[in-house]
Amino acid sequence: MSIEVINISKQFGTFAALHHVSLQVQSGELLALLGPSGSGKTTLLRVIAGLETADSGQVLFHGEDATDQHVRERQVGFVFQHYALFRNMTIFENVAFGLRVRPKKFRPSNAEIHSRVMKLLQLVQLDWLADRYPHQLSGGQRQRIALARSLAVEPKVLLLDEPFGALDAKVRKELRSWLRRLHDDMHITSVFVTHDQEEALEVADRVVVMNEGRIEQIGTPDEVYEQPASPFVYEFLGNVNLFHSRLHQGRAWIGDIEVDAPEHAEAEELAAVAYVRPHEIEVERTTQNGEATFAARVIHVLSVGPIVRLELVRQNDEEKTPIQVEISKERFRELQLVKGDEVFIKPRRLDLFPNHKNKTDGAAQAQ
Repeated sequence: MSIEVINISKQFGTFAALHHVSLQVQSGELLALLGPSGSGKTTLLRVIAGLETADSGQVLFHGEDATDQHVRERQVGFVFQHYALFRNMTIFENVAFGLRVRPKKFRPSNAEIHSRVMKLLQLVQLDWLADRYPHQLSGGQRQRIALARSLAVEPKVLLLDEPFGALDAKVRKELRSWLRRLHDDMHITSVFVTHDQEEALEVADRVVVMNEGRIEQIGTPDEVYEQPASPFVYEFLGNVNLFHSRLHQGRAWIGDIEVDAPEHAEAEELAAVAYVRPHEIEVERTTQNGEATFAARVIHVLSVGPIVRLELVRQNDEEKTPIQVEISKERFRELQLVKGDEVFIKPRRLDLFPNHKNKTDGAAQAQ
């Protein structure tokens, strides 16, 4: 079941939640709507579900206009962040609920309901808890039951709103791997909302990055991370260092370092900002064959599993803006770095965005 969103806008009072958003979800795809709070991702999901009515635009399911259809007619399964299980019902009855409340002529027999519910509980690996109540389950188990309940009515589309947001980090990681495997088995068209970059990049087939009610970029996890379309996407998807730069006819200068910038061949003395991921910065004890580098000093060292995170400041940087660098533990042992050491650094890869003046939290800016 494919989904097409065409030019959707939605306003709440004076707040514009969505601005002319268009999007296609392919049949059998697992798509992530990713963005900060207030970016419009949950509103878009609710419009697709029929839980919110758009001010303008269309929603199509498999090419058919569903814009004016009631939520019951759209045949969507919806999984909420906080489970929304019925506390006074057993796990079995929670999953069976959507089947039991169907009109009599569409309601399966008790034997069919029992068979379908037990198959779903087996699918989510919790059939042994059928007679328990929600308060007797862990958060991760309750969320799996909520998913089983949404699947019981055989939806054409599965929509998940921050499905793991109420869980601790370890359970979140386990459940998102489980969701990916479940989707690969079922191939049901699914859209899930998250503000967790790692979650979106790990689980989704494609990621839609949203900001202030608009789509900033759509692509595979590798595409949005490796080829960010805007400064916002770059800064939102992980840590990044910002360096002041200047462009001139396909060349860029960051301090004494000169790099090719063929995508900016027409630029004439244009100010820009170079974006460099922490793992894309080379660190050396000495300069290599007169190569242009930045001299810097180590001000902090943090070892995190196989990665060592360094915080550096450029020599002669009066503002002492920190530069974040990530190197392997093996490389760290080779360099034998300690706080206070002087090093030489050079970006291995960078992306340039002209005239970008703003920066967000979580991005380090260097002169």
